[in-house]
Amino acid sequence: MKIGELSRRTGVAPRLLRYYEQQGLITAGRAENGYREYIEDDVARVQRVASLVRSGVPTRLVRAILDLEGIRSAELAQTCTRSLAEQLATELTELDERIACLTKSRNTIHDFLTSTRHSELVKTPR
Repeated sequence: MKIGELSRRTGVAPRLLRYYEQQGLITAGRAENGYREYIEDDVARVQRVASLVRSGVPTRLVRAILDLEGIRSAELAQTCTRSLAEQLATELTELDERIACLTKSRNTIHDFLTSTRHSELVKTPR
């Protein structure tokens, strides 16, 4: 599929897809005419990358996280450098802080909506 179709299917702008490629987060094949070509698996990968970026994970760590998701625990112990471990530990702390903040905001909104006459709009249980 071409970049336009990948963009339509993922909701990620072509310019951002090119940036993801530049950062090594996705890889595109090339057609004879030089156009980027993507495969079906790229749809899920782009959605995962975009989700991580929207969640506040810096792109420098998105690649590391994606790489780690494909490594078994025994392999991980052998490949993890001190520098990467420190970066991931910092990111873990920051993620926990963002999760706590988002959870508090979600609970506030949930509680407010359930107390209104529009409580049927709340679709997810707390």
